[in-house]
Amino acid sequence: MALRDSNQEGGVGMKVLTLRLPDSMARQLGAIARAEGLPVSEVLREGIENNIAARCSDEDFRERLRKVHQEDRDVLKDLGIEG
Repeated sequence: MALRDSNQEGGVGMKVLTLRLPDSMARQLGAIARAEGLPVSEVLREGIENNIAARCSDEDFRERLRKVHQEDRDVLKDLGIEG
């Protein structure tokens, strides 16, 4: 997945991503978007939003996230970037 500079959509900063999907998944996604009358990008945003919400309510995930965050802070400290 590639990231590009952010732009504005409705006053909200947005990142432009490139996503590679298997052909079958792309066809399914397109069909869902057409059935719902939504752009594919909106269907993707909804799916990502739901995934983030589910993970953030999972205590095991939250603990793994805390651990990664602490490891990142330790690296910054080792590099003399953060006290």
